[in-house]
Amino acid sequence: MTDTSWQPDLDSHPGPKYLALTRALREAIRLGELAPGAQLPTVRDLAWRLHVTPGTVSRAYQLATQEGLLAATVGRGTFVAARAPRLGPTQALFQERDLSDEPWLVDLRSPQLPDVGQGAAFSAAMQKIGQGLDAAWQDYPSQRGEAPLRAAICGWLSDRLLGTFGPEDIALTHGGQNALLLVFLCCLRGDRPVILTEDLAYPGIRHAARLVRADVVGVEIDDEGMLPDALEAACRRHGAQILVLTPEAQNPTASRMGATRRAEIAAIARRYDLQVIEDDCYSITESNLPAMRAIAPERTWYVGSMSKSVSAALRFGYVVCPSGMGEAGRLTAQHGFFALARPVSDLALELLESGAAQEIRRKVQEVFASRLMTAVNALGRFDIRWQAGLPFLWVPLPSGWRASTFARQAEAEGVLIRQADEYALIHGRAPHALRIALAGAIPADRYASAVATLARLLGHPPSDMAV
Repeated sequence: MTDTSWQPDLDSHPGPKYLALTRALREAIRLGELAPGAQLPTVRDLAWRLHVTPGTVSRAYQLATQEGLLAATVGRGTFVAARAPRLGPTQALFQERDLSDEPWLVDLRSPQLPDVGQGAAFSAAMQKIGQGLDAAWQDYPSQRGEAPLRAAICGWLSDRLLGTFGPEDIALTHGGQNALLLVFLCCLRGDRPVILTEDLAYPGIRHAARLVRADVVGVEIDDEGMLPDALEAACRRHGAQILVLTPEAQNPTASRMGATRRAEIAAIARRYDLQVIEDDCYSITESNLPAMRAIAPERTWYVGSMSKSVSAALRFGYVVCPSGMGEAGRLTAQHGFFALARPVSDLALELLESGAAQEIRRKVQEVFASRLMTAVNALGRFDIRWQAGLPFLWVPLPSGWRASTFARQAEAEGVLIRQADEYALIHGRAPHALRIALAGAIPADRYASAVATLARLLGHPPSDMAV
């Protein structure tokens, strides 16, 4: 039975609204106001009654689910969990929102790739692959059979300053998220290992960490990325084993780490024997700075994928392992899934060898460049952060706006955006800021109109907001 009468007083709980709601849920369950098995109101219904954004309620439900307080069932709703402990993941990696019944909304939450002919290129590649099918397609795929694809990835990465590497240093994965998990499985040891990452970071890091029973600790960042002093303090305090960072294109702040800072981070990693995961999935296509893999090749695992440049549906990623660790990476992959499925590996190889993948990437960048110009022209008078080639920008909000209030008002006017707190760790703090995706799948005129709406809202904060 749905408990439609439950409506907490968020003002009695200090801090951000999503944390206040999480505390209210925790207290109501502890006091028996919400009994095991009780169905909670829908995200949208509770958000409307509490005058907060659906994203605020969704995040509170997610945090309570992570703690084992709630249980979410696709198609049925969210319930107060039974007292027995749950095994495995307790929430979805991403909370999908079906916009088919809300066609007026423009979704600027994720930088969807534009259609630049991927379907035609994939069709042609699959037809060519189909002409050469043989008995090998009846057997298990093998790491040895992926050697040509690993060689092709070396060419794909020729515009990156990664130091010396070759096909023998590469392990192939089912996308960037799978690559993170592969490195965790390869490197972590002990019952409760610790992973360090930026205090605003891609949420998939903490989800992958949970699968390997690891704790994630956030490290303070500034406009250039992770602070060396804060990293060293975290190493002394927590005895971490892995550092995850995004020096080239930080998600969500769009910052880029300079060469001196990268060298400082590498020195600390050596001092405390950290393995370094360099997440470059969102990066621009070219860089004139040495990657962490070039600075500390003995301990850096460089992670990338085609999801942000060719097709997210392909689920194809890769890891350039530390020098001499390629076999360890491939063995970990073999223990997890033998090797990539033949349709995926053969399609990726054909796209790379034919040049189709490179051409798709070039056209995608052209569309994103145009979208970026539209956004910068509309929002340039505000404090925005962006990089050429990056499919999102970061907007610290003007005085008078709070992130939750802005997101609620933007949605009321037909635009969905992501708040900074969606990237904060569970116990972390988030600034009043938002990430705007360039959203290449949306028609250009609708995108321009949505960005203009955001610009108008940014310029008119609520007059009664305390500053």
